[in-house]
Amino acid sequence: MTVSPLAVTGALLFTAPVFPDDRGFFGTPLQAGRFAEATGRPLFPLAQASYSRSRRGVVRGVHYTAAPPGAEKFVYCVHGALLDIVVDLRVGSPTYGLWDAVRLTGDQMDALYLPVGVGHAFVALTDDTVMQYLLSREYVPADERAVSVLDPRLGLPVGDPAGHDLSERDRAAPTLEQAREAGLLPDYARCRAIEVRNLRDAPAGAAGGR
Repeated sequence: MTVSPLAVTGALLFTAPVFPDDRGFFGTPLQAGRFAEATGRPLFPLAQASYSRSRRGVVRGVHYTAAPPGAEKFVYCVHGALLDIVVDLRVGSPTYGLWDAVRLTGDQMDALYLPVGVGHAFVALTDDTVMQYLLSREYVPADERAVSVLDPRLGLPVGDPAGHDLSERDRAAPTLEQAREAGLLPDYARCRAIEVRNLRDAPAGAAGGR
């Protein structure tokens, strides 16, 4: 397994080998020990596992969790193909307002780690695209936020707006600047402090250090 930093500070791309045979293939997108080696800390305490299924053209995001409580995320594509986008929404971050994008497919073992306060979006490139989410916090509707995936300042690679299949919530989401002016964006230092708290809450005996 290899680990590569993304353009957003703290966000990582994990690439694991795939082992095919005449029955199909096998792979492991997440190993706690490799996560610890790459980040210098144990894997965050797992509070929830979820998945979404999308038809081609569906765009989801840019979603994030208010901090506090904040949420770390580990995501990968189980089936189909998608363009996964991470956006730095953390005010005070050295990469605030920047984004990166990675193509994920169900035939690969690529996965992304998103630190607390980093926004997430994706574009489904095929029908029956399934995205798996591992989260450090349980979903609480009141804590969930969104920034417009169509914000021209961000310039996200989501294609022709006329072809987007967006939820009403995502269509109504504020731009990055509107969210900042309204005090809705997470603070970088506070997000890092939440990650430290998660480190303290990690199960005893979890792998850590480099």
